[in-house]
Amino acid sequence: MPRFLKFTTLSLRDLLITFGPAVLLVAGLVYGAYRLVDPTPPKSVTLSTGQENSAYEVLGKRYAAILARQGIRVELRRSQGSMENLQRLKDPESGVDIAFVQSGSTTLENSEEHELESLGSLFVEPVWLFYRKGVKLEGLRDLQGLTINVGPRGTGVPQLIEKLLDANGVPLRRVKLGEMENTPATMALLSGEIDALVFSSSAEGLLIQMLLQTPGVKLFNFSQAEAYARRFSFLSAVTLPRGIVDLGRGLPARNYQLIAPTATLVARSDLHPALVDLFVQAAAEVHGSPGWFQRRGEFPTANFSEIPVADAAEKYYKNGPPLLQRYMSFWLANFVERMWLVLVALGALLVPLSRIVPPLYVWKVRSRIYRWYGQLRNAELAVEEATADERAQVCEVQMKRLDEIEERVNRLTIPLSFAEELYGLRSHINFVRKRIQWMMGTR
Repeated sequence: MPRFLKFTTLSLRDLLITFGPAVLLVAGLVYGAYRLVDPTPPKSVTLSTGQENSAYEVLGKRYAAILARQGIRVELRRSQGSMENLQRLKDPESGVDIAFVQSGSTTLENSEEHELESLGSLFVEPVWLFYRKGVKLEGLRDLQGLTINVGPRGTGVPQLIEKLLDANGVPLRRVKLGEMENTPATMALLSGEIDALVFSSSAEGLLIQMLLQTPGVKLFNFSQAEAYARRFSFLSAVTLPRGIVDLGRGLPARNYQLIAPTATLVARSDLHPALVDLFVQAAAEVHGSPGWFQRRGEFPTANFSEIPVADAAEKYYKNGPPLLQRYMSFWLANFVERMWLVLVALGALLVPLSRIVPPLYVWKVRSRIYRWYGQLRNAELAVEEATADERAQVCEVQMKRLDEIEERVNRLTIPLSFAEELYGLRSHINFVRKRIQWMMGTR
């Protein structure tokens, strides 16, 4: 070892022996806590949307663009609609992490059984019942005998319509329910092949906008909308105001009462909390603006869902975005927010370690010196306890022993800060030697 390393103020070997276990302990605890807390979210997530060009698919693209700003890739997967999305969430093998689901599609018990959580209600999806001119339709009981398209089974509309018909005492066998997708069903209505069709979609949907302005197509007025909302907790009563479609032409010509479930963002409970935060913040950006059926800031919300709301989402709706994310980047804020308890616990651990380890280091270095004092004391005692006849021989043996001790002490490598103890030991060796020589002269 180079000379300058031998005479440093610290002993690397003793540092490793004393500080090493403490460093390993702290590193092990930090690593274990890191794995337990899991502060880093996955870089990709799969979102199940809806049919091609549907409102769900359009919204999914907006979510993907927003999360991409934080380095999260959102894989969009098309589906028939709400019910298929729900089935994908219930199946861990589907690979879907989060999806758009219409309220009323499941129950509290069922969602808890499959460990599903809501990230909040996003917007209302009014039930649009369009029918062709010439069909008399004043109430849902008048649907008996008609051909109505409610969409594929993967959507939430068939289940919703069945509930509404049952509430009105209409047997399903008395109504012919079609399962065409939205676009061909619209063409079938315009050509007179079917009597009516039902959508449950936001007002921004292209087919909704077109049908509201198409001559010969009428919109059903749910005059008992408030009663439906009281009967079914997942429904709301909303009003389509007169002129909202086209103020110049006064379309629609009067107010329409509609019933509306809400679109909710649902995830499996094992979705990383940081991703929950990001999706909820994206929902606020996408759905926070005013619309035909909502005021600014009314959505997203923790209300209108039969699925338990995730803790992270609930916290956002109560307190807004996490404090640290207002001043730090998402990744840094998320790491600090999820690791702060570990950092506090680590600080509490370092305080006692800082009081134990340094004295232990000092003791370890000094023990390399102090253990030779035992050898010196043994040499003295051997001479003192020897008989007069044995003393000469014992003194000679102990003098050789002192020479060996001195030689080994001279080879000791001690930090400069402990040089005083080393030189004190060497002077004490010489002191014992002179004492033994004196005892040899007095025999």
